[in-house]
Amino acid sequence: MEKNKIDKYKGFEQGPIRPPSEASSLLIRLTRNCPWNQCTFCRVYKKGKFSLRIVENIIKDIDVLHGYIEGVKRIVKPGGYASSEVINTLYNSFKEKDRMAFNAAMNWYASGMRSIFLQDANSLIMKPDNLVFVLEHIKKCFPDVDRITSYARSHTIARIKQNDLQRMAKAGLNRIHVGMESGSDIVLKKINKGTTKAVHIKAGLKVKQAGMELSEYVMPGLGGIEYSIEHALETASALNSINPDFIRIRTLAVTNGTALAKEAEKGEFEKPTDVMMAKELRLFIESLDGIDSYIKSDHILNLFETINGKLPEDKEKMIGIIDQFFEFEPEKRILYQVGRRMGFFRGPEDMDTSPHLERVKQACNHYGVTPQNVDSVIDELMKRFV
Repeated sequence: MEKNKIDKYKGFEQGPIRPPSEASSLLIRLTRNCPWNQCTFCRVYKKGKFSLRIVENIIKDIDVLHGYIEGVKRIVKPGGYASSEVINTLYNSFKEKDRMAFNAAMNWYASGMRSIFLQDANSLIMKPDNLVFVLEHIKKCFPDVDRITSYARSHTIARIKQNDLQRMAKAGLNRIHVGMESGSDIVLKKINKGTTKAVHIKAGLKVKQAGMELSEYVMPGLGGIEYSIEHALETASALNSINPDFIRIRTLAVTNGTALAKEAEKGEFEKPTDVMMAKELRLFIESLDGIDSYIKSDHILNLFETINGKLPEDKEKMIGIIDQFFEFEPEKRILYQVGRRMGFFRGPEDMDTSPHLERVKQACNHYGVTPQNVDSVIDELMKRFV
């Protein structure tokens, strides 16, 4: 049993982060913050110290959620309806410390109760026996759940015995989210990722062998201008060796307070422009070969949200979306860049039919956006979403 300085149960906990694809999932916190917490581009957990929650407290959280779910089922009328008056009365009957758990249970019930996400950044760092015990308790309380998922570091996965990964899968853990970021050893070292291309590949293959789904996250722009091509080719090479179920795109945003931002201020890192990153992304997709992964561009930071498809059959369609951007005249390209980051466009194909085009033009005029400063404007817009 893991012991921490804080053993006393203080009520239900939830962490700050989950993948966009887990928006409807119930969040159950197994660990606090990130055990590595040294990546130069990330600021998410920098103010928090990593700790493992003790198993008894995790079980209490699960039991509390289960109790609230059963309570919600009793007040919901046939047809799935419960009046806001009844819900508010029930909510107000709880002590303030219990309301977070009730909200989590209520929201999960409303979303259909199909998936659960284990927080925070690296749940698989728990002792395998403890994690399996937690998973089995989750399945006991929520036997109809389809999917249980977690973030995990490649470095951690690579050190877990294959038999233990298979035990986790058998207990219900069926999808792992891994922040690959890059397959280039040069880039991985520069961003202090704490792993290598070989370890990324080893970990990815172990997850697949255990029978779990694997989502690998890649970050266009992370190699800077200097290593843009290296970053694209080596990341594609690593993924070609793994064949993950999903490849998820998360474009780099250099946010204030990160080590990478300090490097940029000193001229040690030069972020690629949108046009450069579009070329990098095109090269990356073009270099994916011999795999049948799904590519998902499901984040507001991405220049092209409509790049979604299955390899290899949708490769040319996805590349065509990027090519459409390059076919725009410079003025139209700027409108797309700004409108995309304002949330008005999902892809280049949206522009001509969008009711928001005039608003984007007005915004560009108001802020004096030009070909010379458009990337500075975009950088400020992107910081709002990190």
